[in-house]
Amino acid sequence: MALENTVFPSRPDSLSLPVEEKGEGEEEVEVATEATTSTGVFNLSEELGHVVTTDTAPSPPPLVKVRRSFQNKLAERQFQATQAQHRKKIVPEKERGRFGWPRRARKRQRYVEKNGRCNVQHGNMRETYRYLTDIFTTLVDLNWRCSLFVFVMAYAVTWLFFGAIWYLIAYCRGDLDHLEDETWTPCVNNVNGFISAFLFSIETETTIGYGHRVITDQCPVGTMLLLLQAILGSMVNAFMVGCMFVKISQPNKRAETLVFSKHAVISLRDDKLCLMFRVGDLRSSHIVGANMRAKLIKSKQTQEGEFIPLDQTDISVGFETGDDRLFLVSPLVISHEIDAHSAFWDMSQSQLEKEDFEIVVILEGMVEATGMTCQARSSYLAEEVLWGHRFSPMMSLAEGFFDIDYGAFHHTFEVDTPSCSARELSLAAARLDAHLYWSISSRLDEEPTLTNQAAKQPDSCSANSKVGEPTFIVGEMTDIQEQSGLGELNGSVATDQSESEA
Repeated sequence: MALENTVFPSRPDSLSLPVEEKGEGEEEVEVATEATTSTGVFNLSEELGHVVTTDTAPSPPPLVKVRRSFQNKLAERQFQATQAQHRKKIVPEKERGRFGWPRRARKRQRYVEKNGRCNVQHGNMRETYRYLTDIFTTLVDLNWRCSLFVFVMAYAVTWLFFGAIWYLIAYCRGDLDHLEDETWTPCVNNVNGFISAFLFSIETETTIGYGHRVITDQCPVGTMLLLLQAILGSMVNAFMVGCMFVKISQPNKRAETLVFSKHAVISLRDDKLCLMFRVGDLRSSHIVGANMRAKLIKSKQTQEGEFIPLDQTDISVGFETGDDRLFLVSPLVISHEIDAHSAFWDMSQSQLEKEDFEIVVILEGMVEATGMTCQARSSYLAEEVLWGHRFSPMMSLAEGFFDIDYGAFHHTFEVDTPSCSARELSLAAARLDAHLYWSISSRLDEEPTLTNQAAKQPDSCSANSKVGEPTFIVGEMTDIQEQSGLGELNGSVATDQSESEA
């Protein structure tokens, strides 16, 4: 259905029809009182007032005549254009690939995950026999699924192996052929098949001894086999139980309660830039002899052109002063002072955003409950180092104890921090110290001149002095000066006339 020369309610003002002016700069426009929803699609023809719809439009609402001046309408359009510009978000254009597709930002591959797992896999290892030389450590390092499988198979294989030997002895001696012969003395009583021989093997190795199947003194081979199975069974028990005990008591799970902050921060401490991160222990049982270390993982190229991937550099966290040895009762903030020996000496805030490195932090200590050494690890990428931030305090004094709020463990807040590097900050401080030094020395040089001027001033005023007042004569000291010591207070020394004039 075509509707010509009609007013479309949702048509913008830029497409409105020209109207005849009525009055002084005023125009009459028909405006709908209520907004209506129209599902029809309209097209604008060459003539601006002609609107064509493809679907049937609902009946138009009653119209109300509103008078608006041309200036008000122009101001309204300008205001709408200004609001549209403010609402428009400027999105930076993504880097395009070879075929024009937006290229994803390359994610930095971690060397050590946040949970402490080292993201390294060993491949193309040809000397795999070396794992068998240390079979105990190999079994301990296996996951739980493989460890349980090895544990079950170790006992099942030994039971089956010795059960087969016991059955073979009974078969070779003919004990299976004389089961009903009461005068026959078998090697093992009541062994009439492989199942009974297997049960006798289990009873022998586990020292159960039900008493129904027993070995007789008429079988020396059986006696030797009984001794061998008892010895080997004890060895298997000791080996497998030892592996399971070590695996259960591994201190790896103890490291789950040693937490590191999600971010590291850089801010001022005692007028020096410091790299800081927070570490805490969630358990009430403490880590004995806790020691903190930090490494900077960053690829570099030597002066000879050699490329060293993932080069490791030590980050001092107080090794020289002993601050790396922690008393980890409450969460602590570990600080690295950025000095001339630091790897961050020339790094500013703008350069930090462009760098590609990883900071690995390692906490080692002895578990108080088991006495085993525990190690907890974490890492921080360049984008996880916040410049100009500081950790929020989390300790408060309660009634009779100190309360630790672990809800603020990862919280940081911004502080005033210069965006320059530590080198530039040190040079600025050195220039300030030099300026103060020379300004003080110049003032000290000016003091003798001021003293001489103060000494000449009383001499010029002595003629105008009143009777009865003390006189100050250069080269002599009156009694009043000797008593009060005005010469010493003024910093002047009584000399003769020639010396004072010189």
